[in-house]
Amino acid sequence: MPRLAAIVGGDGECEAVPVLVRRIAREIDPGLVPIVKPVLKVPESRLIKTGELERTVELAANKLGGQGGILILLDCDDGCPAVDGPKLLRRAVAARSDLPISVVLAKREFEAWFLASAEVLRGQRGLSAEMTAPTHPEEIRGAKEWLAERMPPDRAYSETADQPALAELFDLNAARRADSFDKCYREIVKLLKTLRAS
Repeated sequence: MPRLAAIVGGDGECEAVPVLVRRIAREIDPGLVPIVKPVLKVPESRLIKTGELERTVELAANKLGGQGGILILLDCDDGCPAVDGPKLLRRAVAARSDLPISVVLAKREFEAWFLASAEVLRGQRGLSAEMTAPTHPEEIRGAKEWLAERMPPDRAYSETADQPALAELFDLNAARRADSFDKCYREIVKLLKTLRAS
């Protein structure tokens, strides 16, 4: 089975990214069950510092025993995924050019991808049964807050509980209308196919 290490920026992604990778793997081949371990959490603000991404990539590679691939999936907040992603990829590949590495930056935040699939998530995890997807989900600042506003007043959005659960439920194809998720989907497919062929 393909082995992946993941580098993420937040607590919710620690559980959500393995769920997402396994879901995309099932679409490629129902019998494909990748192992996503370890998942290393390092805040985005720290990873962009000189040497920190490289150190984390090296740590991930060592934990994989030098065999497998590395997926780096981070929130981009106010940056531009199309500009910042390639820069981070160059740094990561320079650190470990012997391993397949993909870098994906969610425009604004991971939860924006849930907004793109809002209709499928109606009634799930306390979300409103009337919820509709915003026209430009990746332009919304505060996707977590957007979700929280569509929950009952006594129910708050929990990154660690809701993000992995919603990652299992959201519509992958609907979410691909969000450019950064389409990139995420394609990068995970490429990484899994590369690992399966090696």
